[in-house]
Amino acid sequence: MTADVSGLEALADYLARAGAEMDRKTRQVLAKGALNIKRDWAANARASSGRYAPHYPRSISYDPPTVGPAGAFVVIGPDKGATQGALGNLLEYGSSKNPPHNDGGRALAAEEPRFLAAIEQLAQGLL
Repeated sequence: MTADVSGLEALADYLARAGAEMDRKTRQVLAKGALNIKRDWAANARASSGRYAPHYPRSISYDPPTVGPAGAFVVIGPDKGATQGALGNLLEYGSSKNPPHNDGGRALAAEEPRFLAAIEQLAQGLL
């Protein structure tokens, strides 16, 4: 007796394609969210520290999103090699003599609902 495995093979093929599509679309959602956070962070920084650190807002950047079996992530923040980028920790978190600006934190909080909605829509579309 032989089993007809064509249905199982078709399902395995569909799941493989869906996984690749999920990775591609997740990268797109992460990249869009990272760009939004980068722009908002820089705008916040221009408003809060523009006079004292005028080059700092231009140091805000992000790396391309990473998606893999362990999860998905993107790194966003000041490039310490850029002009005034090394001021990022001081400006964001403050010090004993300077209050925190929380420019990145506010940008992240603003993006969170949009990001969650985009991920939910992506998941629903693939299911």
